[in-house]
Amino acid sequence: MASRLEEDLCCTVCHDIFKDPVVLSCSHSFCRDCAELVDGESHQRVSTFFEPPCNLVLKNLCESFLQERDQRSSEALCSLHSETLKLFCLDHQQPVCVVCRDSEKHSDHRFRPIDEAARQHKKELQETLQPLKEKLETFKEVKVKFDETAEHLKVQARRTETQIKEQFKKLHQFLEEEEEARMAALREEEEQKRRMMEEKMEAVSREIAALSHTVRATEEELRAEDVSFLHNYVFEFISDQSYSLCSGQCEFLFFW
Repeated sequence: MASRLEEDLCCTVCHDIFKDPVVLSCSHSFCRDCAELVDGESHQRVSTFFEPPCNLVLKNLCESFLQERDQRSSEALCSLHSETLKLFCLDHQQPVCVVCRDSEKHSDHRFRPIDEAARQHKKELQETLQPLKEKLETFKEVKVKFDETAEHLKVQARRTETQIKEQFKKLHQFLEEEEEARMAALREEEEQKRRMMEEKMEAVSREIAALSHTVRATEEELRAEDVSFLHNYVFEFISDQSYSLCSGQCEFLFFW
Protein backbone atom coordinates (compact mmCIF):
# COMPACT_ATOMS: atom_id res chain seq x y z
CA MET A 1 0.00 0.00 0.00
CA ALA A 2 2.87 2.35 0.88
CA SER A 3 4.53 1.57 -2.45
CA ARG A 4 1.26 2.32 -4.29
CA LEU A 5 0.92 5.61 -2.42
CA GLU A 6 4.45 6.54 -3.28
CA GLU A 7 3.73 5.92 -6.97
CA ASP A 8 0.66 8.15 -6.79
CA LEU A 9 2.72 10.93 -5.22
CA CYS A 10 5.39 10.87 -7.94
CA CYS A 11 5.60 13.46 -10.69
CA THR A 12 5.27 11.92 -14.18
CA VAL A 13 8.03 14.16 -15.50
CA CYS A 14 10.85 13.80 -12.90
CA HIS A 15 9.49 10.51 -11.41
CA ASP A 16 10.13 11.81 -7.90
CA ILE A 17 7.86 12.94 -5.06
CA PHE A 18 6.17 16.21 -5.99
CA LYS A 19 8.08 19.34 -5.09
CA ASP A 20 5.91 22.43 -4.79
CA PRO A 21 3.16 20.83 -6.97
CA VAL A 22 0.97 23.01 -9.21
CA VAL A 23 -2.22 22.11 -11.05
CA LEU A 24 -2.68 23.02 -14.71
CA SER A 25 -5.90 23.88 -16.49
CA CYS A 26 -6.07 20.29 -17.69
CA SER A 27 -6.37 19.24 -14.00
CA HIS A 28 -3.01 17.40 -14.05
CA SER A 29 -0.43 18.19 -11.40
CA PHE A 30 3.32 18.56 -11.86
CA CYS A 31 6.26 19.97 -9.93
CA ARG A 32 6.50 23.70 -10.47
CA ASP A 33 9.80 23.31 -12.32
CA CYS A 34 8.52 20.32 -14.30
CA ALA A 35 5.35 22.20 -15.38
CA GLU A 36 7.44 24.41 -17.65
CA LEU A 37 8.53 21.31 -19.60
CA VAL A 38 5.05 20.04 -20.20
CA ASP A 39 3.89 20.30 -23.82
CA GLY A 40 1.51 18.34 -26.08
CA GLU A 41 -2.07 18.02 -27.16
CA SER A 42 -3.40 16.73 -23.90
CA HIS A 43 -1.51 19.18 -21.67
CA GLN A 44 -1.28 22.94 -21.72
CA ARG A 45 2.11 24.65 -21.82
CA VAL A 46 2.51 27.05 -18.95
CA SER A 47 3.14 30.48 -20.41
CA THR A 48 5.05 33.18 -18.72
CA PHE A 49 1.82 35.16 -18.43
CA PHE A 50 -0.03 32.39 -16.57
CA GLU A 51 1.04 31.33 -13.09
CA PRO A 52 -0.49 27.89 -12.27
CA PRO A 53 -1.98 27.61 -8.78
CA CYS A 54 -0.34 25.51 -6.10
CA ASN A 55 -1.98 22.19 -5.30
CA LEU A 56 -2.04 22.58 -1.51
CA VAL A 57 -3.73 19.23 -0.80
CA LEU A 58 -1.14 17.35 -2.84
CA LYS A 59 1.70 19.39 -1.32
CA ASN A 60 0.59 18.62 2.25
CA LEU A 61 0.13 14.96 1.41
CA CYS A 62 3.65 14.76 -0.07
CA GLU A 63 5.18 16.49 2.94
CA SER A 64 3.41 14.09 5.32
CA PHE A 65 4.52 11.10 3.30
CA LEU A 66 8.14 12.26 3.22
CA GLN A 67 8.11 12.94 6.96
CA GLU A 68 6.68 9.48 7.71
CA ARG A 69 9.15 7.83 5.32
CA ASP A 70 12.07 9.61 6.99
CA GLN A 71 10.80 8.53 10.39
CA ARG A 72 10.52 4.91 9.23
CA SER A 73 13.99 5.00 7.75
CA SER A 74 15.39 6.31 11.05
CA GLU A 75 13.84 3.38 12.97
CA ALA A 76 15.86 0.19 13.37
CA LEU A 77 14.34 -2.72 11.51
CA CYS A 78 14.60 -6.42 12.16
CA SER A 79 17.10 -8.02 9.79
CA LEU A 80 14.88 -11.13 9.50
CA HIS A 81 11.40 -9.65 9.18
CA SER A 82 12.02 -5.97 8.24
CA GLU A 83 9.75 -4.94 11.11
CA THR A 84 10.44 -2.25 13.68
CA LEU A 85 12.34 -3.50 16.70
CA LYS A 86 9.88 -2.70 19.46
CA LEU A 87 10.72 -5.42 22.02
CA PHE A 88 13.76 -6.57 23.97
CA CYS A 89 14.34 -10.25 24.68
CA LEU A 90 15.59 -10.61 28.26
CA ASP A 91 16.82 -14.15 27.65
CA HIS A 92 18.83 -13.37 24.52
CA GLN A 93 19.53 -9.76 25.55
CA GLN A 94 18.73 -8.40 22.10
CA PRO A 95 16.09 -6.22 20.42
CA VAL A 96 13.44 -8.13 18.49
CA CYS A 97 10.30 -7.39 16.52
CA VAL A 98 6.78 -8.70 17.21
CA VAL A 99 7.28 -11.47 14.64
CA CYS A 100 10.44 -12.63 16.42
CA ARG A 101 8.49 -12.74 19.69
CA ASP A 102 6.10 -15.31 18.26
CA SER A 103 8.85 -17.35 16.59
CA GLU A 104 10.13 -20.70 17.89
CA LYS A 105 13.54 -19.19 18.54
CA HIS A 106 12.08 -17.01 21.32
CA SER A 107 9.57 -19.49 22.67
CA ASP A 108 8.85 -19.00 26.40
CA HIS A 109 11.21 -16.02 26.52
CA ARG A 110 10.63 -12.89 28.56
CA PHE A 111 10.22 -9.56 26.77
CA ARG A 112 10.15 -5.90 27.68
CA PRO A 113 9.21 -2.86 25.60
CA ILE A 114 12.30 -1.54 23.89
CA ASP A 115 12.08 1.86 25.62
CA GLU A 116 11.66 0.24 29.05
CA ALA A 117 14.61 -2.11 28.49
CA ALA A 118 16.73 0.75 27.19
CA ARG A 119 15.83 2.87 30.22
CA GLN A 120 16.76 0.02 32.59
CA HIS A 121 20.08 -0.61 30.86
CA LYS A 122 20.85 3.10 30.73
CA LYS A 123 20.24 3.28 34.47
CA GLU A 124 22.64 0.37 35.07
CA LEU A 125 25.20 1.93 32.76
CA GLN A 126 24.77 5.27 34.52
CA GLU A 127 25.49 3.57 37.84
CA THR A 128 28.70 2.08 36.45
CA LEU A 129 29.57 5.39 34.81
CA GLN A 130 29.65 7.36 38.05
CA PRO A 131 32.60 5.45 39.59
CA LEU A 132 34.40 5.78 36.28
CA LYS A 133 33.88 9.55 36.35
CA GLU A 134 35.16 9.69 39.92
CA LYS A 135 38.18 7.62 38.98
CA LEU A 136 38.73 9.85 35.96
CA GLU A 137 38.71 12.95 38.18
CA THR A 138 41.13 11.24 40.56
CA PHE A 139 43.51 10.47 37.70
CA LYS A 140 43.19 14.04 36.44
CA GLU A 141 44.14 15.32 39.90
CA VAL A 142 47.08 12.91 40.03
CA LYS A 143 48.17 14.06 36.57
CA VAL A 144 48.03 17.69 37.72
CA LYS A 145 50.22 16.82 40.69
CA PHE A 146 52.61 14.91 38.45
CA ASP A 147 52.79 17.88 36.10
CA GLU A 148 53.48 20.20 39.02
CA THR A 149 56.15 17.81 40.34
CA ALA A 150 57.74 17.54 36.91
CA GLU A 151 57.81 21.33 36.58
CA HIS A 152 59.27 21.64 40.08
CA LEU A 153 61.97 19.11 39.21
CA LYS A 154 62.76 21.01 36.04
CA VAL A 155 63.06 24.32 37.92
CA GLN A 156 65.13 22.67 40.64
CA ALA A 157 67.45 21.12 38.04
CA ARG A 158 67.96 24.49 36.34
CA ARG A 159 68.68 26.12 39.72
CA THR A 160 71.18 23.38 40.63
CA GLU A 161 72.81 23.69 37.21
CA THR A 162 73.23 27.43 37.76
CA GLN A 163 74.76 26.82 41.19
CA ILE A 164 77.19 24.23 39.80
CA LYS A 165 78.26 26.61 37.03
CA GLU A 166 78.80 29.43 39.54
CA GLN A 167 80.83 27.15 41.86
CA PHE A 168 83.04 25.93 39.03
CA LYS A 169 83.44 29.48 37.80
CA LYS A 170 84.70 30.49 41.26
CA LEU A 171 86.90 27.40 41.35
CA HIS A 172 88.40 28.25 37.95
CA GLN A 173 89.02 31.81 39.11
CA PHE A 174 90.68 30.55 42.31
CA LEU A 175 92.87 28.12 40.35
CA GLU A 176 93.90 30.85 37.92
CA GLU A 177 94.80 33.18 40.79
CA GLU A 178 96.65 30.38 42.56
CA GLU A 179 98.54 29.54 39.37
CA GLU A 180 99.47 33.16 38.87
CA ALA A 181 100.63 33.49 42.49
CA ARG A 182 102.78 30.35 42.31
CA MET A 183 104.27 31.36 38.99
CA ALA A 184 105.14 34.76 40.48
CA ALA A 185 106.74 33.07 43.51
CA LEU A 186 108.68 30.78 41.18
CA ARG A 187 109.94 33.71 39.14
CA GLU A 188 110.94 35.56 42.35
CA GLU A 189 112.80 32.50 43.64
CA GLU A 190 114.50 32.08 40.29
CA GLU A 191 115.54 35.76 40.32
CA GLN A 192 116.96 35.47 43.85
CA LYS A 193 118.98 32.35 42.99
CA ARG A 194 120.18 33.97 39.77
CA ARG A 195 121.45 37.05 41.66
CA MET A 196 123.13 34.78 44.26
CA MET A 197 124.88 32.78 41.54
CA GLU A 198 125.98 35.96 39.80
CA GLU A 199 127.53 37.20 43.07
CA LYS A 200 129.31 33.88 43.58
CA MET A 201 130.52 33.87 39.97
CA GLU A 202 131.86 37.41 40.39
CA ALA A 203 133.73 36.33 43.55
CA VAL A 204 135.18 33.31 41.76
CA SER A 205 136.18 35.53 38.86
CA ARG A 206 138.00 37.85 41.23
CA GLU A 207 139.82 34.92 42.84
CA ILE A 208 140.76 33.58 39.42
CA ALA A 209 142.14 36.98 38.42
CA ALA A 210 144.16 37.29 41.63
CA LEU A 211 145.53 33.78 41.34
CA SER A 212 146.35 34.29 37.67
CA HIS A 213 148.30 37.45 38.57
CA THR A 214 150.25 35.57 41.28
CA VAL A 215 150.98 32.68 38.93
CA ARG A 216 152.34 35.03 36.23
CA ALA A 217 154.49 36.93 38.74
CA THR A 218 155.93 33.71 40.12
CA GLU A 219 156.68 32.37 36.66
CA GLU A 220 158.51 35.62 35.81
CA GLU A 221 160.66 35.31 38.92
CA LEU A 222 161.48 31.75 38.04
CA ARG A 223 162.72 32.83 34.64
CA ALA A 224 165.04 35.52 36.15
CA GLU A 225 168.84 35.12 36.52
CA ASP A 226 170.09 33.51 39.63
CA VAL A 227 171.56 36.73 40.97
CA SER A 228 168.35 38.64 40.34
CA PHE A 229 166.35 35.87 41.72
CA LEU A 230 168.38 35.84 44.92
CA HIS A 231 168.39 39.62 45.17
CA ASN A 232 164.58 39.59 45.24
CA TYR A 233 164.57 37.41 48.26
CA VAL A 234 163.00 34.58 46.51
CA PHE A 235 162.43 32.56 49.62
CA GLU A 236 160.61 35.28 51.43
CA PHE A 237 158.63 36.10 48.29
CA ILE A 238 157.57 32.53 47.87
CA SER A 239 156.63 32.26 51.53
CA ASP A 240 154.56 35.41 51.33
CA GLN A 241 152.89 34.27 48.10
CA SER A 242 152.21 30.83 49.53
CA TYR A 243 150.64 32.43 52.57
CA SER A 244 148.50 34.65 50.35
CA LEU A 245 147.55 31.68 48.13
CA CYS A 246 146.48 29.54 51.05
CA SER A 247 144.59 32.39 52.58
CA GLY A 248 142.73 33.04 49.32
CA GLN A 249 141.85 29.39 48.84
CA CYS A 250 140.54 29.17 52.37
CA GLU A 251 138.38 32.21 51.82
CA PHE A 252 137.09 30.78 48.57
CA LEU A 253 136.29 27.43 50.15
CA PHE A 254 134.61 29.11 53.09
CA PHE A 255 132.57 31.33 50.74
CA TRP A 256 131.53 28.41 48.56
